[in-house]
Amino acid sequence: MSISKETVLEKLATIKGPDFEGDIVSLGLVSEIFIADSKVFFSITVPAARAKELEPLRAAAERAVKSLPGVAGAVVALTAEKKGGGMEAAPPRPAPPRPAPAARPAAPPAPPSTQSGKRGVPGVEAIIAVASGKGGVGKSTTAVNLALGLAALGLKVGILDADIYGPSMPKLLGIRGKPTTVDGKILKPMEKYGLKVMSMGFLVEEETPMIWRGPMVMSALTQMLREVDWGALDVLVVDMPPGTGDAQLTMAQQVPLAGAVIVSTPQDLALIDARKGLNMFRKVDVPLLGIVENMSYFVAPDTGRRYDIFGHGGAKAEAERLGVPFLGEVPIEMSIRENSDAGTPVVVAEPEGPIAAVYRDVAARVLERMRAESSSGAAKGPAIVFE
Repeated sequence: MSISKETVLEKLATIKGPDFEGDIVSLGLVSEIFIADSKVFFSITVPAARAKELEPLRAAAERAVKSLPGVAGAVVALTAEKKGGGMEAAPPRPAPPRPAPAARPAAPPAPPSTQSGKRGVPGVEAIIAVASGKGGVGKSTTAVNLALGLAALGLKVGILDADIYGPSMPKLLGIRGKPTTVDGKILKPMEKYGLKVMSMGFLVEEETPMIWRGPMVMSALTQMLREVDWGALDVLVVDMPPGTGDAQLTMAQQVPLAGAVIVSTPQDLALIDARKGLNMFRKVDVPLLGIVENMSYFVAPDTGRRYDIFGHGGAKAEAERLGVPFLGEVPIEMSIRENSDAGTPVVVAEPEGPIAAVYRDVAARVLERMRAESSSGAAKGPAIVFE
């Protein structure tokens, strides 16, 4: 059964606005409705100062839409990006008085860390997020082969494609179809080559553009992270979108990351952007597991001669300058591109080949660094990989 925007708006008109004045539709608080594959996406405009207080309003709207026949799911976000319905003038409600908490024995002071107090993902021991300071450096290819390299070391591994606008995992892993749900609420991840996989690419058609503002992206990312039945995983690799924007900050601020791996090509322009990503994770107290130099060199198949197309050694020198471990060099190789396009990453397509060995070596160094960070007292959690 198909669902229309009009039907969704009619249902949302039954949701009272803040302070029970009117409804959220007549007050002009509902954004443009986006429907894809029976899933409904929209945001509700509220004053920024009242966002936490009005979370029940968002939840009520989400429940209402999910109850409609033909709706397979809903992503609803609160946003304060534009004003509407006179909400900006609504005075905040006074908070009800709370009883004084009972005295507790004093706990030993914990070392200051922005990682403390973050909620992990049930069943997931550590999360490795793969990201890049800029696009076009092979981030997603690095992420998927790193995940497969970790699996080859005997770990239970999942991969989350956090690039809402340009998801790559369905293509890279050759996965088609839609994920099923558990009790109509929790998504079951897709599986391929021993990996558990979730991506926005499974939820919408390949050519459907995701024309969303930041709050919608953050809400979708949070749901794909926390409303998926990942089961028991040793590592969850997160393929981040390029840059240092909302998605990266959401992961760094909401999840106790185990560390960050920065991926860069050798030339100065890529290293400048990689440096920005590295510094962002340092500012939010995420351990840095190291830097990978992708597209490091090219070996001509006919002559065996090596060419440093983008220069060479830039990422290694940058790692030494910044005091960050260098995790390895991945060459430009035709088989990487061909196997990625075919949905058979090189680590599984040519497991005994030299390129697969490079990725397994990188994975082993990442695992070693994660264990070192853990033993030194760092909080367990996701690791972010930057290209």
